[in-house]
Amino acid sequence: MDKEQRKAYWSANIALIRNLLIVWAISSIGASILFVKVLNHIRIGNLPFGFWMAQQGTIFIFVILIFIYAFQMDKLDRKYRVDRDTSSTEEE
Repeated sequence: MDKEQRKAYWSANIALIRNLLIVWAISSIGASILFVKVLNHIRIGNLPFGFWMAQQGTIFIFVILIFIYAFQMDKLDRKYRVDRDTSSTEEE
């Protein structure tokens, strides 16, 4: 991979990480702090939904984002033909 492709690969990687962290931050802050009173009007069993999101929901969202990251990175690796077995020390 030449220098230009490497730069594009890492730019795409950083953009993916940034976007997923933004989704996680918005869901965590939004569901757990900003919209908790509105969400508490919805109930799951005996628990208010805002409480559930603060305790469990954002963890589920984070795990889902991990799977999305892994899937998207596989696509990105295939696009840029990144070989997982090649170590970075071989290029130096």
